[in-house]
Amino acid sequence: MKTNIKHITIIFLTMAMAFHGLAQDESKKGYTISGNDLTFIFNVNDYPNIKYNGDTVDEVFVSGEFNDWATNHWHWKMNKVSDTRFELTKKLYDFTNDFDWEFKFIVNGEHWAEPSSEFENITVAKTETGKPLFVYNLKLYSAFASDYGNVTFKLKGYEYARNVIVSGTFNRWDTNGFKMKKTDNGWMVTLQLRPNLYQYKFIVDGMWIEDPNNPSKIENEFHGFNSLIDVQKNIEFRLCGYEDADSVILSGDFNDWSEDEYKLTKVGGCWVYNKVLSGGKYHYKYIIDGKWITDPYNSVKEFDGKGHINSVCMVK
Repeated sequence: MKTNIKHITIIFLTMAMAFHGLAQDESKKGYTISGNDLTFIFNVNDYPNIKYNGDTVDEVFVSGEFNDWATNHWHWKMNKVSDTRFELTKKLYDFTNDFDWEFKFIVNGEHWAEPSSEFENITVAKTETGKPLFVYNLKLYSAFASDYGNVTFKLKGYEYARNVIVSGTFNRWDTNGFKMKKTDNGWMVTLQLRPNLYQYKFIVDGMWIEDPNNPSKIENEFHGFNSLIDVQKNIEFRLCGYEDADSVILSGDFNDWSEDEYKLTKVGGCWVYNKVLSGGKYHYKYIIDGKWITDPYNSVKEFDGKGHINSVCMVK
């Protein structure tokens, strides 16, 4: 992908109706996402090769790209919640920054639960050299459609289109995943996306187009352009104590280590500053009456290559 950026507009998208919680639709098999909780779900009735093989299901493990296809690691053993259902809950932010992963369930340490072609979120399993194996893997997407998501894509017009899809780096340019709904003046879909800078396009009846209402775009390898959207998140920096300080400043690589730009406000017994950031890793420090300190309430620190130790803020 070339990185010839013509124009970028930073777009801040707030969480809509967050108190309802975020949950994907039920059409995806094998998992569900609610807020930051990712729950793997194995239902015996979904897998005929397991249901009718005559064996009792004693143990089920999750195996996939995210754990190097481990088949019996205790960390990925599922909990039995009924005679036919096993579950395992993880935190979504514990995974890598990839936007999708392939996975499967392995039963009793020897039987792979084989998804059928009727599953919506399947992909053909392949060898390391790319040779098809004539069975399917399940696909897990960290991006998902939700009425309570944080990003709404809209495309005006195209009232005679039959099928409109939004596709981008958030789902590895999947051409089927996020179908848009027809509205009175066009098409719309709401997604839950992690903070990050994403490229995307609309697919209108098979034809790829840029977002005509978004001037932010980047040149792609096909000598065309992809639209850009920067999904950001509000981060609260809070330093408690230091009640006798006259001035507390937040300084980091997000403001070019300015010594006077971000002044914290005293709230009760703490100093607070809110900053909207894109997804990624940031180094920062506090300046208290001219003295630089790392964040005493954040144990994550790194060297910066210049002999300094900084606190680390991960936005994901």
